[in-house]
Amino acid sequence: MDNRWNEIIYKIWSPMYDSFFNSGKFLEARKKIFQGNKFEENNNILFVGVGTGADLELIDRKDLNITAIDYSNEMLEKAKAKFKDSSIQFLKMDAQKMSFNVNQFDVVVGSLVLTVVPDADKCIKEMIRVLKPNGKIIIFDKFLPKEKKLSPLKKSIRPLIKLLGTDIGISFERLYEKNKESVSIHEDTPIMFNGMYRKIIISKINS
Repeated sequence: MDNRWNEIIYKIWSPMYDSFFNSGKFLEARKKIFQGNKFEENNNILFVGVGTGADLELIDRKDLNITAIDYSNEMLEKAKAKFKDSSIQFLKMDAQKMSFNVNQFDVVVGSLVLTVVPDADKCIKEMIRVLKPNGKIIIFDKFLPKEKKLSPLKKSIRPLIKLLGTDIGISFERLYEKNKESVSIHEDTPIMFNGMYRKIIISKINS
């Protein structure tokens, strides 16, 4: 996967994305992501890889300063259309190289983005960089089971899945190991498909 390919594949996905990933089990899973997570008034919230704005539909947006980024113009346009009368700032931006300042956001939300970007480690490092000390990152994504490897079947189809715009071989534990000096894990909850999809909340260490 690279940014150019992602632009192409998510241009194709954009008309049908909500039908697959914002309905049924995925919608129920998205709702669980925000259970127990109350944003505070005037919080600066960043949605990384906002897509069609599926997550934005599930939160109380009142009195929040929300910025939402995505690399796909078509996905962003879908999101903008849903929230055309809102104050949400939508920006086309590479999640692996954000233009925001250090320590700019109180909360960063990353749903189904770490397994889409070409380099998940660069992406999570950027999410940490723009997060304020003691701020939290809310992650919803599919990861390898802890301390397990891909099955031979999944290993064989992984290249095909990548061509469809996502990766089934990312280990959150490896990402955390590379960044554990900067963050701590507060929650790691299996959400659906036997724990393949997880809700993970990490916070930035105040150093």
